[in-house]
Amino acid sequence: MRNLRQVLSWFWLETDRKDKLKMLSNSEIHAFRRDGFVVVPGMCDVAAVRNIADWTDEVLHWPESPGRHMVYYEDSLIAPADRVVSRIENFCPYHAGFDALMQKGMLIDAISQLMGEPAILFKEKINMKMPGGDGFKAHQDAQAGWNVYADYHVTALVSIDAATPENGCLEMAAGWHNRGLIGDEWRPLDDGDGSEVVYRSCPTQPGDVVFFDSYAPHRSAPNLTAAPRRVLYITYNRLSDGDHRAQYYADKRNSFPPDIERDAGKEYVFRV
Repeated sequence: MRNLRQVLSWFWLETDRKDKLKMLSNSEIHAFRRDGFVVVPGMCDVAAVRNIADWTDEVLHWPESPGRHMVYYEDSLIAPADRVVSRIENFCPYHAGFDALMQKGMLIDAISQLMGEPAILFKEKINMKMPGGDGFKAHQDAQAGWNVYADYHVTALVSIDAATPENGCLEMAAGWHNRGLIGDEWRPLDDGDGSEVVYRSCPTQPGDVVFFDSYAPHRSAPNLTAAPRRVLYITYNRLSDGDHRAQYYADKRNSFPPDIERDAGKEYVFRV
C-alpha cells in the first residue's frame, strides 16, 4: 500500500508540474546533438532533490522479496570482505513518487524534446556507488543488446549527491555517438575498438541532470571516498517504438536476477 508520504509527494509533483517545468533551450538541444550528451545544471530544484534523496533511502531500506524490485550487490574495494549495494532497479511500479517523477513532468518532456517525439520509460536504476563501490568500464549503452527492444534510447542522469572525479563521476566522450556501435556487444571499449576515445569528467551537483545518447561512450571510476555517490538513471525510448519495460525486466530477471533470486553456486552473466 502506498504510504501517505509517497501519495503527497506524487501530488506535489503532479500539481506543480506546470510551475516546475523547465524545457531545454535551443543551445542545450544543439549541444546534445553535437556531442551526444548535455549537462543541465540545477534542472531539479532543492525540493525535488530532497524528495529524490528521501525516496532513495526508502527504496534502499525496503525488504527484499523475489519478483519485486531488484537489488544487486558487489564486493567493496575498500573492505573486500564486505558486500555493498551496487544498484537497485525496477522500483518505479512500487513507488508513487518515483513513478510520477519518471513518467510525468520535466524529465520525460525534455527527453521527448531531444527525441523529437513522445518518449516512454524503458528502464530505471539507482547506482549507489557506496564507499568502495567499483566503477564502470567504458561502454556504449547500445552495446548491452537494447536494440532487440528499440533501436534508440536516451538516458537522464539525475545527480542525488555531488559527483566528483574522486568519487567516480560520469565521464563522457563527445562526438562519438554518430558513429554507431564502435565496439562489439558485451565487451568494454577499452578492450578493443574505441581504445582511442578521449573521455572528459562531468562532475555534477545535486539536482544537475545529464542527458546522453545510447551510442555515446561513457565510463566512471570507483568511489574510494568515505561517502556514497548516488545517481538516478532513467532511460527512455521513442513511444512509437513501443512499450518494452516489462519485457526488458522479465528478460533481465531470467538471465541476470537480483542477488536474492540467485541459485547458490550458479554463475550468472549479464546479458540484458
